[in-house]
Amino acid sequence: MHKDVESVLISQEKLENIVKSLAKQIEKDYNGREFIMVGLLKGSVVFMAELMKRIDLDFEIDFMVVSSYGSGTESSGEVKIIKDLSVSPAGRDILIVEDVVDSGRTLSFIIERLKNAGAASVKVCTLCDKPSRRKFPFVPDYCGAEVPDEFIIGYGLDYNEKYRNLPYIGVLKRSVYS
Repeated sequence: MHKDVESVLISQEKLENIVKSLAKQIEKDYNGREFIMVGLLKGSVVFMAELMKRIDLDFEIDFMVVSSYGSGTESSGEVKIIKDLSVSPAGRDILIVEDVVDSGRTLSFIIERLKNAGAASVKVCTLCDKPSRRKFPFVPDYCGAEVPDEFIIGYGLDYNEKYRNLPYIGVLKRSVYS
């Protein structure tokens, strides 16, 4: 375990099982449909890469860079699109892949934006969900694990761009960010 990790919340083995289960659900729901899997960078990259490998369907991928955090541990309250989709979502089924759903602000903003741009459907697959932090009415369509209100890192999740490479999800020691 990394020296800055207080505890392991989701082990590498458990993550593998979560990803396999989510992939099966997505495969069933999207069978016979074309869709675009959209990763929200940078946090979703590890999760999305693993998820993609386990979905036995044809689909496109794209990425968005959206920020509401900056370098802190709390949302700034303002959603900024830094990189938008490379293709038009009009008439397309979109599956957003997210690392963690917190307040719901960012995803609510993105979903509304994609629907306004004419997306046929927009669903969200998140690895982790923190419903206790929700400020916007939002429930992900696919959820890997509900997690407590802790600052989590690993498997793509970061603090100040560090810890993304940990093969598990852990709770960051408060002393690191306090």
